[in-house]
Amino acid sequence: MSADARRVAVIGDCPVFRYGLARVIDSASDLLFAIGGGSFDEVHGELQRGDVVLLDLQMQSADLSATVYRLAEQGMEVLVLCSALQNDIVGPMQAGARGCLSRQAGEEELLAAIRLVASGCDYVSAALAVRPWSALSCRVTDRERQILELLANGETDHGIAARLGISEHTVHSHLDRLRDKIGSRRRADLTRFAIAHDIIPNSEGRRAGPVRRTGPAP
Repeated sequence: MSADARRVAVIGDCPVFRYGLARVIDSASDLLFAIGGGSFDEVHGELQRGDVVLLDLQMQSADLSATVYRLAEQGMEVLVLCSALQNDIVGPMQAGARGCLSRQAGEEELLAAIRLVASGCDYVSAALAVRPWSALSCRVTDRERQILELLANGETDHGIAARLGISEHTVHSHLDRLRDKIGSRRRADLTRFAIAHDIIPNSEGRRAGPVRRTGPAP
């Protein structure tokens, strides 16, 4: 284990699931399982500013958002685990969560999500991000929006570069960041994400919801 391994805490209702998460975290040389517990009150005294906190609590959305807010206010990077039935990920994200991870995620996605959140990035599993009912304000730049729109309309990476007057390498870099944001490498998921988040119209010509853009296009 690295001497500067990032501390990760787990707060969850199920002891068996907490144990499984701890085992996966400890398998990574750059991460350190710090503490686990069944509630915020059980662990808050042991948490340190900058810890990544995996939050897996089955509670009402308002209560979950309140817990996220308390953790974020104390300087924690919060990653909320959600099931497919927990379709309201907006509240926790607006309360300060860095991301929402599907409870069906594999070990590779779990570790990737933790590392992204630890580095200050946002993360949402593709299974959650591409759903039409998700009103998540996803942080998409103007340039990413342009690339998504062209990709969803069938342009190749080379064609996108030519249309936007940028290098193909730059297109690849933007697409890699977008794939990290939605948690999927598949172009089809990027297209569904674009439809679900109002970047392009769906097949019936309707738009699905707002996207928050951050900063000018590079």
